[in-house]
Amino acid sequence: MNAADDPRFERYLNLLAKWNAAYNLTAVRDPAQMRAQHLDDCLAAVGPLRRQLGDRARARLLDVGSGGGLPGVVLAICEPGWDVTCIDAVGKKAAFVRQVAGELALPNLHAAHGRVEAYREPPFDVITSRAFASLAEFIRVTKPLLKPSGVWMAMKGKRPDDELADLPPGVIAFHVEPLDVPGLNAERCLIWMHCK
Repeated sequence: MNAADDPRFERYLNLLAKWNAAYNLTAVRDPAQMRAQHLDDCLAAVGPLRRQLGDRARARLLDVGSGGGLPGVVLAICEPGWDVTCIDAVGKKAAFVRQVAGELALPNLHAAHGRVEAYREPPFDVITSRAFASLAEFIRVTKPLLKPSGVWMAMKGKRPDDELADLPPGVIAFHVEPLDVPGLNAERCLIWMHCK
């Protein structure tokens, strides 16, 4: 079965649409657009992340500014061995991710409510974000939470050359990976970064 055909994705989109009506989890309202702009967009990052992690079947991931659980929920569904925590400063968004974890029986998916700057947990193998902040700000607020051997994976639209030129000292972008998202006529890329 193709990962995108997992029935839990349809259930997740249904929950997202239902909760979105009351809690404004995403500006996208149309279910078909939710599939392309959210689900398919996040699914496109799964293969590259698997390649990056290689044989590390057990990895800890932090999804910062997760909102409605994107990409964290998608990553947790695709890889049961990955331990995924979604953090968001908005309580109702963290509550939604908790609801998804329960309804979809995802013991590897966790939700945290609060600002990432104040979050205290053991370091993560991968820290990811999607439309969270500039690369410099993303790194600044999450650097204490990244393992020395860890990587940042920032999901962006078009290649952000101005942000890449403004990375903090000691951090390098070692790969800018274009993504092809089926059904989405827009530029997407992953920015892979680590400490020197």
